[in-house]
Amino acid sequence: MVVTRADDTVIEAADRLLKSFKRPVTLLVAVSGGSDSLGLLLSLAELCASGHYPGIRLCACTVDHDLRAGSAEEAQWVATVCAHHGVHHLTRRWSGLKPQAGLQAAARAKRYALLVDAAGEAGADAILSAHTLDDQHETVTMRATRSQEGVGLSGMADAVLLESAIWLLRPFLGLGRAEIRSFLQERGQGWIEDPSNSNPKFERVRVRSGDDPRVSATEPNQRFSLSLRGADFLRDHVQAASEAFLLSPDGVQAALGDPAAWRALLVLAATAGGRAHVIEARAAGRLRAFLASDTLSRLTAGRVVFDRRRDGLYLYRECRDIAALTVPSGGVALWDDRYRVANRTDRAIIVTASDEGAGKGLHGPALRAASAAARLIFEGGGRVPDGAVLLERVIAPYTHFLPRFDLPLAQALAALCGRLPFPSAPNE
Repeated sequence: MVVTRADDTVIEAADRLLKSFKRPVTLLVAVSGGSDSLGLLLSLAELCASGHYPGIRLCACTVDHDLRAGSAEEAQWVATVCAHHGVHHLTRRWSGLKPQAGLQAAARAKRYALLVDAAGEAGADAILSAHTLDDQHETVTMRATRSQEGVGLSGMADAVLLESAIWLLRPFLGLGRAEIRSFLQERGQGWIEDPSNSNPKFERVRVRSGDDPRVSATEPNQRFSLSLRGADFLRDHVQAASEAFLLSPDGVQAALGDPAAWRALLVLAATAGGRAHVIEARAAGRLRAFLASDTLSRLTAGRVVFDRRRDGLYLYRECRDIAALTVPSGGVALWDDRYRVANRTDRAIIVTASDEGAGKGLHGPALRAASAAARLIFEGGGRVPDGAVLLERVIAPYTHFLPRFDLPLAQALAALCGRLPFPSAPNE
């Protein structure tokens, strides 16, 4: 058989991925039925069937978003393709009402959550996704109008930690969709065309118009370098102070002068406030002007109080709009997106912001920060015994989605918060 370039590039990408793992390993392939995911599935199945990759087990999962008629049949068709190649297949369905606004973002979040669930059932060590160079270009183009400070036009990472639990890897980011489709055509394998891919109401479809001068993403190595510098900044200039973080006076000046340090400060603030995203550009501009003024005062932005004192800048959660949370016996839940609460008692508990006296022995910013700390009581009244409930600090910007190039920064934040480090990717 004549080996074509499509064969060459697709098989090479799959081969590099398989050779990167320590074995034994179980890999869950996300397969929608589109050309990209089928190309990933078939290339991996073909290589594993050769017998040259012992200790690697493949399984697959299709997420049925239940957004159009026939989606269940499409998932079944994928299951048939998987069975033909000897790959165990799971289906996860997004049931219930769907949001009227932000549908694609909601579907993406649900898809990842369902894939994490399927990976747990399959005992998978990693999830594989078939995002391509085309997807990368679209992502950068969309982000061109809303780039975040200190990052530039960052594209998708080759690996992402989902739900702080399992890594999703993207081995096809360097391949074009045309190459993958040629690979499938050579094997006589068809695919499903998702009609939403041509619906102009979705932003990704509107930018899918060929070359764009803005598709030059920040290089992964450059983003990783920014993360490393940001992690060094946190280690050198930030310390935990009760419920607050304290940035040294030298650290304030460093943040104003270095994009990596500034980005680290914004992510630190998002962590303090329990926010998945850093503050928007206008609020970040106000914060920069406040810090540059050397004023000993306070500014609030993004649920965080920035309290400037002679000994440095304190960052802590604003003590307002902190909702109470009920956690049933044996339950685990997120409170204020700042703490993961595991109730190991035999009764339901209520988590609220601290009452008076919670900051006994503290003063100034530390006292105000302590007022936003967690207070635990039994539902119906009564004190919760020490150690009966596990409280773990959450790194809100990275709780659900941690790109590999941000891992050094995330690990520095984990150390500051006194929690266990994030797991490394299984193919490192």
